[in-house]
Amino acid sequence: MRQLLLYHMLAFFAGFVLDLIFGDPQGFPHPVRWIGTGIARLTDRYLKKAGRATERTKNDEAYIRQRKRRYGLYMVIEVILLTGLVSAAVLIFCYHVHPILGCAMEAFMTYQMLAAKSLRTESMRVYTALREGTLEDARHAVSMIVGRDTAQLDREHVAMAAVETVAENTSDGEIAPMLCFALGGPVLGWMYKAVNTMDSMVGYKNEKYIDFGRAAAKLDDAVNFLPSRISAYLMIFACRLCGKDYDAARAKRIYLRDRRKHASPNSAQTESACAGALGLRLAGDASYFGKIVKKPFIGDRIRPTEPEDIPRANRLMYATAMLCEGICLMILFLVYFRM
Repeated sequence: MRQLLLYHMLAFFAGFVLDLIFGDPQGFPHPVRWIGTGIARLTDRYLKKAGRATERTKNDEAYIRQRKRRYGLYMVIEVILLTGLVSAAVLIFCYHVHPILGCAMEAFMTYQMLAAKSLRTESMRVYTALREGTLEDARHAVSMIVGRDTAQLDREHVAMAAVETVAENTSDGEIAPMLCFALGGPVLGWMYKAVNTMDSMVGYKNEKYIDFGRAAAKLDDAVNFLPSRISAYLMIFACRLCGKDYDAARAKRIYLRDRRKHASPNSAQTESACAGALGLRLAGDASYFGKIVKKPFIGDRIRPTEPEDIPRANRLMYATAMLCEGICLMILFLVYFRM
């Protein structure tokens, strides 16, 4: 057991470093895409079943909604179980062949699970487009990382959208999976990624998914409840490591004031901390599929959001991730030396 914990620590560190160096290489097969493919197929299958039920029970709306929710729950259970079983089988097989192979596979699975470098790469494409390209280039670049409509965004709101994405994904793209991996290894980490992927694919409050995606959305809220709050406090502390452009005291004040200003119980946690750290006003009304969605502002507009805020948000995200990595390793070392 002690030896396995040592391999786990080595893999935890190596996977983090690999992510910082390589990110997600273009064209490289990624397990999240495989999970996404499985979710899409199950979604199509279960929605067709729900559709057939709808034809037979056209006037029973309550029954239709209940049936969609039940099928959505079935999908959640199937995806989580399959993801956990496959990741556990791969890891057990590799450790059975040789501990070094197992450690290497664990490091690779950790690397594939984290998203700091990829998040930085995608958001910095927006920064480059704002600095060197046209507004249309910037709108297109930001449309690749946000779910809102981007055709009408001006330069400030393009930069704001990119900053919001970096801030929000600091938790569910980096800190939350890192905490899951530290606690339960790649199996728990990949089960978390499965939940997160399901929410991103079906957790919408539109006519198609409001009932079917309910279980995925509620589960995602539950599993991110603690990680999002841990991420926010790590981000506030990380401000002290990032230099004069970041205000830790203001980050904490805005976080405590605005952390609940979102329909999701988790999304405004790191977003409010980042807004306070940089002195920005984020969020506000946004258009989704041609419909304006009213949202409160997060933070105070001490100054306009500018392209340079995108690399600033990335520096804060990296500092937060490194801080989390260090704390997790320290705790794992303490457990190791007490065994």
